[in-house]
Amino acid sequence: MGYKEEFEKWLSDDYFDDATKQELLAIRNDEKEIEDRFYRELEFGTGGLRGVIGAGSNRMNVYTVRKATQGLANYIIKAGTQDKGVAISFDCRRMSPEFADVAALCLAANGIRAYVFDELRPTPELSFALRELGCTAGINITASHNPPEYNGYKVYWEDGAQVTPPHDTGIISEVFAIKEYSDCKTMDKDEAIENGLYISIGKEIDDKYMVELKKQSLHPEIIKEVAGDIKIVYTPFCGTGNKPVRRILEELGYKNVYVVPEQVGPDPEFTTLAYPNPEDPAAFELALKLAKEKDADIVLATDPDADRLGVYAKDTKTGEYVAFTGNMSGMLIAEYILRERTALGIMPENPTLVTTIVTTNMTFPMTKAYGVKLIEVLTGFKFIGEQIKIFEQNGNRDNNYVFGLEESYGCLVGTHARDKDAIVAVEMLCEVASWLKKQGKTLWDFMIEVYEKYGYFKETQFTLTMKGAEGATQIAALMDKFRNNPPKAFGDLEVLRFRDYKKDVIVDMKTGEKTTTGLPSSNVLYFELPDDNWCCVRPSGTEPKIKFYMGVKGTSLEDAAAKSAALTEAVKAFA
Repeated sequence: MGYKEEFEKWLSDDYFDDATKQELLAIRNDEKEIEDRFYRELEFGTGGLRGVIGAGSNRMNVYTVRKATQGLANYIIKAGTQDKGVAISFDCRRMSPEFADVAALCLAANGIRAYVFDELRPTPELSFALRELGCTAGINITASHNPPEYNGYKVYWEDGAQVTPPHDTGIISEVFAIKEYSDCKTMDKDEAIENGLYISIGKEIDDKYMVELKKQSLHPEIIKEVAGDIKIVYTPFCGTGNKPVRRILEELGYKNVYVVPEQVGPDPEFTTLAYPNPEDPAAFELALKLAKEKDADIVLATDPDADRLGVYAKDTKTGEYVAFTGNMSGMLIAEYILRERTALGIMPENPTLVTTIVTTNMTFPMTKAYGVKLIEVLTGFKFIGEQIKIFEQNGNRDNNYVFGLEESYGCLVGTHARDKDAIVAVEMLCEVASWLKKQGKTLWDFMIEVYEKYGYFKETQFTLTMKGAEGATQIAALMDKFRNNPPKAFGDLEVLRFRDYKKDVIVDMKTGEKTTTGLPSSNVLYFELPDDNWCCVRPSGTEPKIKFYMGVKGTSLEDAAAKSAALTEAVKAFA
């Protein structure tokens, strides 16, 4: 069925409500908009759904959410684990509570208990909750840091990580097998509650989550010592981090925590933010203003679902606040954990740090310095979470998880969750800042020390946005260009080895020798360059974008910046 026929079906079918039909009637003369809404079904990818809210098969709405949930329910029932139930959380976005209920009531109609949080909660707490409750799966209604017109639907499995093979492809197959939206089940909410199929959860999970977070602290005595001196500015970007971040900092003893007042409460429109992403310097405008007023030591921002953390800290030489990338803040936490666990004699046997292929190469010399094993996985924190599961299934005989991070401002200290956790990242960075405060240093001073110890590694990226059906074709063509005719050099940097993770091959560009990547198939291309330089290309899994990642190693901040700029321009020239 073509997009025009699908559009007309939504208008004529009694299954779709009047509000949906009125929205579609308003675009009846806009051919391009109709095509964009109906040229495909909103793709249920390996992590779930994400898209613009609105009527249509290629939009986030109650029908696409219900269909995704019916597919998940079918998969759970075939697996025979329906008695375990499913945990559900949601964020501050438009329609998030409604989508959570749509999912819960679809599960209930299939005889599967839904444990639904009573109000918005961060992504990592959903990961913790489903494991605490012994659920077979979890659903998180969130579009993370996307613009306000988006929402999303993430699926987790019983280990607490986002679904990985074979569950991801199995669920996708079940979703695709549903041909009619009307085949998806639902039931009355009051009836579901009465039958014990819709269960509200909240405070009891919060309390247990806080207990696990506090276990990660290495030097609570130092926090108490400087708690009245260190000043922290925090913004939850109008999202889920507000209550848990403020609670953990208060319970740890910090006295001077200043929250950006304009960004405290839930705001689905993100009125004070053009883009609620801690990677965007513009998003810190109000936080930095407050930091200067309070003379703060550290400025922290969590994205709306609180799995990513952005950081600024003061440069004592200039008095200005310096931005930290996710790689930089992650490396500071890693250095602190590895150093202090070693010093305290509490490093486990076979300690292992897990990271992704597009994360900083500083992980190599750092883990070597502390005798820690390093494992690289594909892009996506679910693969880091998967490693924790594998370690535990093997009784931690060969690997003991000590830290995991990815470049996109996400990390996990501890194994209470299996997704990146900005709440525990806030806790640990504030502890690092406290540890430094006692020594008369700042996070930026520490960053320079780490650079001097391991090298001035610098990473950057750029994206090309290509929307709609035409954009999807352009992205595919660009990937084919890099894959089928890989560049022999980027500027002055020759390509030493070319990795194609989709074909599971590494090609030595000089000898032509081929080896395997050792990782699952994924549409990712990686170019190894001399002197710890590299480039990686992949389509985004959640937005109509193609992403380019670059990494270099310099001898100083200035040298690294120059090398990074040159490599970026060389990659852009080829793209």
